[in-house]
Amino acid sequence: MSIDNIEFLASRESNARTYARNIPKVLSQGSGIHVLDSEGRQYIDCLACAGALPLGHNHSFVQERVIRFLQSGQLQQALDLATPAKLHFVEALFKALPKSFAEQAKVQFCGPSGADAVEAALKLFKTATGRRPILVFHGAYHGMTIGTLGMMGNLSPKQAISGMPAEVQFLPYPYIFRSPFGDQVDALETERLSLALLENVLTDPESGVGKPAMVLLEAIQGEGGCIPASANWLQQVREITARHQVPLVIDEIQTGIGRSGDMFAFEHAGITPDAILLSKAIGGGYPLSLLLYHEQYDQWKPGAHAGTFRGNQIALVSGAATLEFIQREGLLQHVHKVGEELRQGFVQLKDRYPCIGDVRGRGLMLGVELVDPEGKPDAMGHPAAAAALASAVKKACLEEGLIIETGGRHGAVLRFLPPLVIKSEDVHEILDRLDRVLGKQIFANFPHQFPMNVLEAQA
Repeated sequence: MSIDNIEFLASRESNARTYARNIPKVLSQGSGIHVLDSEGRQYIDCLACAGALPLGHNHSFVQERVIRFLQSGQLQQALDLATPAKLHFVEALFKALPKSFAEQAKVQFCGPSGADAVEAALKLFKTATGRRPILVFHGAYHGMTIGTLGMMGNLSPKQAISGMPAEVQFLPYPYIFRSPFGDQVDALETERLSLALLENVLTDPESGVGKPAMVLLEAIQGEGGCIPASANWLQQVREITARHQVPLVIDEIQTGIGRSGDMFAFEHAGITPDAILLSKAIGGGYPLSLLLYHEQYDQWKPGAHAGTFRGNQIALVSGAATLEFIQREGLLQHVHKVGEELRQGFVQLKDRYPCIGDVRGRGLMLGVELVDPEGKPDAMGHPAAAAALASAVKKACLEEGLIIETGGRHGAVLRFLPPLVIKSEDVHEILDRLDRVLGKQIFANFPHQFPMNVLEAQA
């Protein structure tokens, strides 16, 4: 069978496959931010395995540590037993944690997916508090297991499934561009009303919601459309939950380990949560997930959460190497710098293209929301989402040698999660390729709104 026989693979692989549908290529090699397909064509990878490759493909520093480990004769799998790799990783992890959190933190090694860390948090905090309700937010994404689907904002994957956890309550997230309180409500009022609803649920004896076992949130919503929460909103959520003695759990599965320009996305608010969920980047490209929590909640019994591949030894080695490289090379400052360059480039494109409704995010977790400038606003007064256009742009970007993803409401948000090692010249190339794609797609869809001289300049 030829390596190019992707049709054979598609015919045998599950109908549930996702990324492979939008990237119908055999990606055979990778280095840094670039990947090559089997025909030798190069792409800039702004997906980075959904953020799980913080240093990009085959980074030499991580690769050398992994090869050395594989040749060392150390245990390759060890359940949750102590090993040199595990001891070194835990030491590196606790050095990377905010001091206020690390001083009283415990770590639970979970199964290899982020969803398993969320499942562990569900079990731990229900056990420790004796409570059942969970509070989450509109637009949330915490995994695809039955338990985590019950806490997902997106309705589509949930519609065919029954048996999801009861007593999960959703509250409005401060999505400023599409305020859940209508288009006349500004950013400050959106945040105020969101916080007021949280306070009301926790205090109103007629709210219908019992005191929760935890409040679970993303400091920057990923699959929900790359929506960042402000420092003020996070601070107020922390104040409310602490005052009501409700554990605050922050899902850093996609945002953690430098993605936002801070080691953890909640750090810009200066808060200390009760628990942090990690996966993706913490394994340095290999499967690993963790639940970190304040020691006062360590009330479950031995064996309460287990799994054969918790503490993946290779991931412990690559994860420790990744943490070391990020800190040694000052990569967080670099992410702030190049992330702002990329964001400003998107803002400039927004000034030129009326189909760009919003540019948002922090660091190298950025979203560009597309709208239909001729569409009818929805009942809340928000601009019409340009789902078909976003899909067409994503497909055209691939032909331009640029791998991106879409997400958010109606799939109308272009999402950018490039490796943290991206350089300024890479940023310019990404912007140039996106500019060419937008020019062609907008001209095809809205020719009378498009300045011809721009298209001519691109030719």
